[in-house]
Amino acid sequence: MTETVYLDHNASTPVRPEVAEAMQQALRDLGANPSSAHRDGQRVRAAVERAREQAAALVNAKPDEVVFVSGGTEGDHLAIVGSAWAQRASGKHVAAAAIEHHAVHGAVGLLETMGFTHSSLPCDANGMTSP
Repeated sequence: MTETVYLDHNASTPVRPEVAEAMQQALRDLGANPSSAHRDGQRVRAAVERAREQAAALVNAKPDEVVFVSGGTEGDHLAIVGSAWAQRASGKHVAAAAIEHHAVHGAVGLLETMGFTHSSLPCDANGMTSP
């Protein structure tokens, strides 16, 4: 029997068995609101903070620099809109490669409604954008 090699990680990535098990355990055991003051909520808050510390350690960051989002589009918007807005005193112009994911173009479109302008950067036949 041959093993499948999955090469479409652009759209989604298969969940590793150990991740699926950890998620099942969390869904089974951690059903409270992590913002609640009661014991069960605080247990969930502790689990979230442990996960934040572990994620930070993986990328050499501080735990308070790790923000969990629900998916790629939300993450793209938070990063692009948030950083552009934070730096707006330096100028209100952003640039993105023409071949970026539609979530990136959506974030740029949102910035335009906030008074930003943008440049669409071309790419070559290999999909590379010149620095």
